[in-house]
Amino acid sequence: MKRTILALAAALAACSNRTPTGTEAGRAYFVQAGCASCHRVGALGDAVGPDLTFVGFRRSPQWLDRWIADPQAWKPGTLMPNKRLPPAARAAIVAYLAAQKGQEWPKGARPWDGVADPVARGRLIYLRAGCVACHGQGGVGGEPNNNVAGGKIPALAGVSQTFSKSELIAKIRNGVPAPMKADPKGPAPLVWMPAWGQVLDEAELDAVASYLLSLKLGDAQKTDW
Repeated sequence: MKRTILALAAALAACSNRTPTGTEAGRAYFVQAGCASCHRVGALGDAVGPDLTFVGFRRSPQWLDRWIADPQAWKPGTLMPNKRLPPAARAAIVAYLAAQKGQEWPKGARPWDGVADPVARGRLIYLRAGCVACHGQGGVGGEPNNNVAGGKIPALAGVSQTFSKSELIAKIRNGVPAPMKADPKGPAPLVWMPAWGQVLDEAELDAVASYLLSLKLGDAQKTDW
């Protein structure tokens, strides 16, 4: 793997008379390591796994580094393989992904633009902006987080029983920057809900809320998400 990555860097340098650095190098490593065969960033790659166009907005560099270094350690049984990348290549990919905050999709060119039905539009935002990577398909939850109750990110199916639409939109807009610790003396959780109002407009927030309110789950309970 190291020899392949070095060969890629040499080929890129030969074409441009310089060695790629920063996010440019990370993008090259992202492609060479095969990440683009499962993940999409803007128009780059495929969408077999979670879309990463907003991944730098919703996940920290620390989490990204830990995840790429050993996916099974964070989520046993995940389909994400351990590429066993050299530290320099992993650091470059982390820098590239941490920089992805939706800029590849300017307003008017987002995948959900032009979808009229609010529930269908909200579902597409949920999937493509990356809510699904934390809250699961259909809002069933269960994705891991450290030092939170049950060690899991909460489910969203059934929020119609616990939130009004205006409350839900406010929750999505403002996020939850500091989830409650299961152990107050322990480390801060590495995953938190970002303030989506920073990157989604009011119509997009309304669509996401419409989709979440369409989900059903018996005995839903309010959580700190």
